[in-house]
Amino acid sequence: MKLQKLRNIGISAHIDSGKTTLTERILYYSGRIHKVNEVKGDGDGATMDFMDLEKERGITIASAATQVQWDGHTVNVIDTPGHVDFTVEVERSLRVLDGAVLVLCSVGGVQSQSLTVDRQMKRYKVPRIAFVNKMDRTGANFTSVCKQMADKLHVTPVPLQLPMGGGDDFVGMIDLLAMKAFAFEGDQGETVKQVDIPAEYQDAAEAARAEMLEALSMYSDDLMTALLEEEEFPLEDLHALVREATLAHEIVPVMCGSAFKNKGVQPLLDAVVRYLPSPAEREMQAIDVRQTEAAKRAGELTEGEVVRATLSDDPEDPLVAMAFKTVVEQFGQLTYCRIYQGRIVKGESYTCTRTGKKIRFGRLLKMHANDREDIDVAEAGDILAVVGVDCASGDTFCGGNLEYSLESIFVPEPVIRLSVEPLARDGADRLGKALERFRREDPTFQVSTDEETGETIIAGMGQLHLEVYIERIKREYRCEVMIGEPKVAYKECPTKPVEFNHKHKKQTGGSGQYAHVVGRMFVLEEGAVDEEGNALSTDYQFVDSISQGRIPQQYIPAVNKGFQRALVKGPLCECEVVHVGAELTDGSYHDVDSSEKAFETCGWQTMRDALKNASPALLEPIMLLDVEVPDEYQGPVTGHISSKRGMIVNTENREGTAYILAEVPLASMFDYANELRSMTQGKGGFSMEFAKYKQVPRNIQEEVVERRRKEKEQRLATA
Repeated sequence: MKLQKLRNIGISAHIDSGKTTLTERILYYSGRIHKVNEVKGDGDGATMDFMDLEKERGITIASAATQVQWDGHTVNVIDTPGHVDFTVEVERSLRVLDGAVLVLCSVGGVQSQSLTVDRQMKRYKVPRIAFVNKMDRTGANFTSVCKQMADKLHVTPVPLQLPMGGGDDFVGMIDLLAMKAFAFEGDQGETVKQVDIPAEYQDAAEAARAEMLEALSMYSDDLMTALLEEEEFPLEDLHALVREATLAHEIVPVMCGSAFKNKGVQPLLDAVVRYLPSPAEREMQAIDVRQTEAAKRAGELTEGEVVRATLSDDPEDPLVAMAFKTVVEQFGQLTYCRIYQGRIVKGESYTCTRTGKKIRFGRLLKMHANDREDIDVAEAGDILAVVGVDCASGDTFCGGNLEYSLESIFVPEPVIRLSVEPLARDGADRLGKALERFRREDPTFQVSTDEETGETIIAGMGQLHLEVYIERIKREYRCEVMIGEPKVAYKECPTKPVEFNHKHKKQTGGSGQYAHVVGRMFVLEEGAVDEEGNALSTDYQFVDSISQGRIPQQYIPAVNKGFQRALVKGPLCECEVVHVGAELTDGSYHDVDSSEKAFETCGWQTMRDALKNASPALLEPIMLLDVEVPDEYQGPVTGHISSKRGMIVNTENREGTAYILAEVPLASMFDYANELRSMTQGKGGFSMEFAKYKQVPRNIQEEVVERRRKEKEQRLATA
């Protein structure tokens, strides 16, 4: 297979924009399936939503991969979830894809999760095509969506099509490049015909084409000259120009249609193979671990700098592949891999860069949602699954004597916690297996044990995220569980600097312990940058300003370790402490009694005391809330958000619907779904995603601290 004829694309969007419906049509028109299933219907549910929970809820929970053939090209398609709680599924899919289709609702336009997805695409430099879906909905407005893309996503949208009608009157679209109209015929719109533009749309089409050509002329002197001289510009050259500008991230081509009504999907597939890149057209780099370590030893690199190597798409070169997703199954782990260089051959062994171990790849699969097909070899650019390989998400596999590492996947922090325990005594083993499996599969799902109470704590990206896992524990592991009430993942931070001068002396039989540290603890400001303008970590920084060997060099890492140990549980309500900087300026030691252990204990005591004296404040997660309600409910809904300590960021009214964007503390949002439903007679909808951490007002901080103190006393009393 020629690499130029391969496309790896993801389909991403806000909740309910029609991603899975669009993927279903792509499978149908490419001949991969022979019957269209709907996401929310009486049938079997969509092909890509193969989990029972996905079919019942009508949402996508896990990303699913498939492969289709279109116009002589092979297209690997990954359908991703829209809900922010499963954002890591989108994150790891976009990390390994070459192009993407951003689906937008013709009525909702650019919504909160569209912004998140756009941010992810920009993070991994993925060129994309926008598809304005649901043009058959009442209130569909193609022009408004294009304007929102420019205003909110800060991209240059270039509409390549013009819709004919909207809502119930939507009949098709006009191709502004070829100046032809598309007609979709047959029961499922499988026959596409190019016809002349109807007379009533001729003027609008000519105006839209002129606008499109003007936008494209910014990226081509030849087109600019042709426009000024009023000459015709060849169609093939126009296609080449759109492709070039898309790959350079200069423009986002915009298409439109209605996947549900079978209109506009085939032209979108044509655009995917025409404008999105093949693996050969994207320059991929990896960190050369061996060279980086050698350069650091030679003092040629500073901390944080690495040596990069450009990967080739030659299948004869040694393998470089990334494991981007793992699924634990009955017969072992299923690992989804993307090959960047070289080839994977069944039965061969490859090295995992993280562990240094050689692992044999015994069985290779080509995935189609939940169906699988055995293969013997896969080459550069391919996406495949490997059975029975023990590795983690983000691991790099290398062949030959290479030691490369591909930059890992960005993992957001969990914001909500629940305690979970089995109802029956014999369920503990099954619960343990389930939690271990989900923790390995999903980097945003965290499991820990409360040291004092022995409770198992699970943490995730939101209520829906944890609900889905609890439901899966009950179904897949037949383990009934008892759930503690949701807890917000608060953090603590100091609010003023503190000087410290602490001695740790302990004399028992034999050698004693002696350590003495002097310095200051200071507050790290949000948004701090280094000399090169890179963002600095605002969680913790350690500065070693010891001179003249006042403390021997071998003890300083132990002091740092002790400081960090004290940040695990803060003085207010035993939450993680952030925004802490510590500078070590002086100290003393004893030739016999000093040890690493003594200095670590001293560092821990010092930081613990310093935090108590630094007027610590509580930080809480703030969520970005996106609410969509009929106009008449706008007043009560905004009032209700304000009563929850929410801050309205933006309100917009379009076609009788109010769109409200607000920042609200997570602590007051646990029953918001029911509250919004009762306020709007079930007509309102919302989505929510983590935005930032912010200081809690003093009066509420006191309430939280007091409540946590009582909970702790109660737990200790019952223990």
